[in-house]
Amino acid sequence: MSQVNAFILQLDTCPLGSGGWVQFENICTDILSFLFVPPLSSPNLQSRTYSGVNRRDAIYPNRNITPNTTVNSQNWHHLFLELNARMILVEFKNYDATEIGHEEVNQTRNYITNPMGRLGIMVCSKTPNEAAHRQRNTVFTQDQKVILFLNKAHLKEMLAMKERGEDPSDFIIDLVERFYMQHE
Repeated sequence: MSQVNAFILQLDTCPLGSGGWVQFENICTDILSFLFVPPLSSPNLQSRTYSGVNRRDAIYPNRNITPNTTVNSQNWHHLFLELNARMILVEFKNYDATEIGHEEVNQTRNYITNPMGRLGIMVCSKTPNEAAHRQRNTVFTQDQKVILFLNKAHLKEMLAMKERGEDPSDFIIDLVERFYMQHE
């Protein structure tokens, strides 16, 4: 079985809800690392702020800050320039019955600090509700922070892109552009 097929099987068999949250985080971190490291650096997992109040699921350092980047890191360089995305925050939401709403978006918003940049990704086991979508528009209007929603289908598409020899970060750029187009 290929690495891509193994990842897809793990995603498909991961239990929803609190019983599978650690498994979901681990699988998704492994997938994102497979897709984006390099050119991103390995993630810092469960990093806490100095006071210990905030715990972020994963932060991928983006060191593609110079224009002399390889083809596979051009998108990350672009995101560094556009959103000052020095560190890519990723939060995992493996919800079952509970909706993914505006509170989860606000939590992600608060985890994105100025030194990190203005890009966050929420990897969700289900589609966030309407309030979550409206709140991320508000976050962008107020703070110019972009919060992307990734689901299992998105992860599978990026895995397929990598398997075809394409750059899966193109998908991230597409999501950012779609977000800009829908923003109001």
